[in-house]
Formats: sequence, structure tokens, C-alpha cells
Amino acid sequence: MATDTAKISQLKSAVANLDQISESEKTGFVNLVSRYLSGEAQQVEWSKIQTPTDEVVVPYDTLAPTPEDPEETKKLLDKLVVLKLNGGLGTTMGCTGPKSVIEVRNGLTFLDLIVIQIENLNKKYGCSVPLLLMNSFNTHDDTQKIIEKYSNSNIEIHTFNQSQYPRLVVDDFVPLPSKGHTDKDGWYPPGHGDVFPSLKNSGKLDALLSQGKEYVFVANSDNLGAIVDLSILILVPIVTFDFRVLVFATEILNHLIRNKNEYCMEVTPKTLADVKGGTLISYEGKVQLLEIAQVPDQHVNEFKSIEKFKIFNTNNLWVNLKAIKRLVEADALKMEIIPNPKEVDGVKVLQLETAAGAAIKFFDHAIGINVPRSRFLPVKATSDLLLVQSDLYTLVDGFVIRNPARTIPANPSIDLGPEYKKVANFLSRFKSIPSIIELDSLKVAGDVWFGAGITLKGKVSIVAKSGVKLEIPDGAVLQNKEINGPEDL
Repeated sequence: MATDTAKISQLKSAVANLDQISESEKTGFVNLVSRYLSGEAQQVEWSKIQTPTDEVVVPYDTLAPTPEDPEETKKLLDKLVVLKLNGGLGTTMGCTGPKSVIEVRNGLTFLDLIVIQIENLNKKYGCSVPLLLMNSFNTHDDTQKIIEKYSNSNIEIHTFNQSQYPRLVVDDFVPLPSKGHTDKDGWYPPGHGDVFPSLKNSGKLDALLSQGKEYVFVANSDNLGAIVDLSILILVPIVTFDFRVLVFATEILNHLIRNKNEYCMEVTPKTLADVKGGTLISYEGKVQLLEIAQVPDQHVNEFKSIEKFKIFNTNNLWVNLKAIKRLVEADALKMEIIPNPKEVDGVKVLQLETAAGAAIKFFDHAIGINVPRSRFLPVKATSDLLLVQSDLYTLVDGFVIRNPARTIPANPSIDLGPEYKKVANFLSRFKSIPSIIELDSLKVAGDVWFGAGITLKGKVSIVAKSGVKLEIPDGAVLQNKEINGPEDL
């Protein structure tokens, strides 16, 4: 224990000399490291886990409908703020700058679509829903320039930065910037759990409360399904094959206000693609997020089972602003710490992070709502981009809507080789995106190039042999095909 006390004492001295960050960031960082060193229990007692009831994870179709009176809907929406997590870069997809400026469809970026959606909402109901962007030090400067193009839009856009913490050198627990690494490599943004203190520390929280705002809808900027309002038919894959579901996210807001729920996490049914995703459990009388990192090794397979743990966290969160203020001021949001080891110029470093979903257990009357899968449409890789740019989806008023011609509930599984990892390479290899309405799965690897007007159906595998350039001709229809060379076409 004395060693840990000495580490913290040394850390405080080193952090005090870091002029690049604020006092609140210094305090937040030292507190986070102190909690980490104290070894707070991260695992749960498996026998205490209970499946949440419908009162805790509310089925979406049991929500009361939104008021029919447009004036009542306006009053409801005027209590709302939309906050998009905008701290991530597009580097994993080969892009520079914030990920939210990657073009998704019809030349429009994630950010363009978000602005169009909220603008249409404000216009339709005469309300004033503002957009907040939580940037990181990696995305701040670029975002400030990018949002200038929306200056004439019918939407207030505010930005603030999440905290900037120093990376810790593993060997001696000294901040990396204290050893001369003062460039961006010496720092990190500490995960989206930081949204709550950063909202308060930036002054935005008090400003929103003074405007009469009550709830914030928090979502990842790359989740195309995380929208506030849909007044059009959405085609949602559910097991009863009833595809037409009218989705009004205002119903969620209405429910939270009526039932005084301070926090709501949107969850959705788990598929085999989501087995590692966090799930909601009832634990010692409270609703809690259970992440795979907290699961004892002997229960990992059970955690991944879609029979026992049937839902997962979409990271679409609805949170009461007064409750955020109360809990941040009381320093009560002590979410599980996620240690993330990295290496910078051969030096082993540690960054400690938290997740916003883990905060659920600290809020009063917190619930989950089991929403349709359509509210979870993340774009993490070019394989996701292929889905949303294809005829499987269409764009209506900024909303990405699933095509009713697709009668299979699940989306096709897409596996693209490393040649397609970067967006520019991906786009150059397709003259046009193929029709995939009737596709079950696609695997592409090697030097493969697609012509225009191609249709893919069933299970298709196209794997070019090493050193062979494989061109799929214009207008080709491939159904249940395995192609390794031109002779297979």
C-alpha cells in the first residue's frame, strides 16, 4: 500500500507541472489512477446475476404513444438535447480527420446526416433541439472548421472537448509528457464515460439547464440508427416477420419524463455478431451493465450465449441533465475502469478509460428499453459502408432506411480483405456498389475489382489467387458462387 501511496504522491507532483491541461483534468486524472491502484473489484459474483424484468428492460412496443397534439410534441422536444460522441478519428478506415466527416451516402457525411435530421425535426415541430458535439483534442480543430458550413442551418451547434489525460509509463507510473513526450502521442481521451464530467466542466451543462433542457440523448456519431425522430415507416427485422414498425424516439423521451427515469439505455436483441457486446443485468437490486471484461473466465461462453443474455447495449443513452449535475458534483460516478495498454516509441504505456453505459447503476429509476434493431446501424469498417451504400438502404430526409424488398430479417454478412480496408481503396474497387437485396454472405479477398450493375445473391465467395487480378464484369449476376479465377465466372 505504501508503494501505491508513493506512486500517487509522485504522480500528483508530476501532473501539477503539466501546463497543457486544466485543474479539473488534473484532478480527474489523479482520482482515476488512485481508483485503479486501489484495485476496485471489476468482476461480478456470477450467482447474484438476475435477468432483468420487463419493468427494468421495457419492451419498446409497450411504450405509450407520443401525444397526437403537435404542440405537446413540441413541448416534449424542447426539453431535449442531442449529443454525439465525436472524438474518434477515421484512421482505421484510412481517413484523416474526425470519423464523422467520412462520406456515408450520396456525398453526405455522418455529420451532414445528423444535421439534416435535427434540422428537419426542428422545422417539422417548430422546436429547438440543439446539437452538441463532444470532441477530443484529436478532432477539435478540424470539427470547428467543418461546422462553419452549417452556420445557416436551422440548428444550434455547440462543441466542447472531453478531457485530455496523460498516458502513464508502466515502469514507473510517471506521465509520458513529463518525460518529454509533449506532442499528441503523450496524451489520450479517457473514453466516453468522460462525457458526464466534461459536460459539467465545460459549462455546457449549466447553460442547457438554464434554457429549460431536461434530457440529453447521447449516441456515437457513426451509428446511423441513433436518430431522435422517425415519422416514416421503418423496416425492422423482428422474429415475427412484421417488418413495418413506426418508430418515434419521442416515445422514449415521453416515457422517461412520465416515469422520472434518470437514465435509459437502448438495448436490442443480440445476434451471433454481437456476442461480445455488453448486456444489462439486475444485480443487488440495481440495473447494471455487464461487460465481457468483468466476466469470470469460466463463464465467458455463457455470457456469449444468445439464449441467456439476449440483449446488448447500443450505446444510445438518454440521461437526465439535473441528475448528471448532481452526480458529477458529488463525484459519485465511479464507473468500472478499462485499462488499455499501448506502446509509444517502444515505451509501454497505460491509458485508463471508462464507458458511459457503465454509469447506469448510479442513476435513480434507471431502465433499459428493448428497441428495434434499426436503431443500431454502426459503420465501423468498409464492410458496413458497403451495406449502407447498397440498395439494401435508401436515404430519406437524412435518415438511412432499410429497403422493404429485403425479406430476410438479418443483414448479409460481409467479409472484405485488407485490400478494401481503406475507404479510398474500397471505393476505387467498385465501379458501383452491387445489388445485395438477396445476398446472405459475401467474402472477398485478393486483387478483386467490381464492374457496374453487378447483382450478388445467396452465398458468394470471391478469393483471387496470389498475383492474379480478378475483374467481375459489368452486369454479372452471381448466385451461390465460389470464384477463385476468371475461369469460374
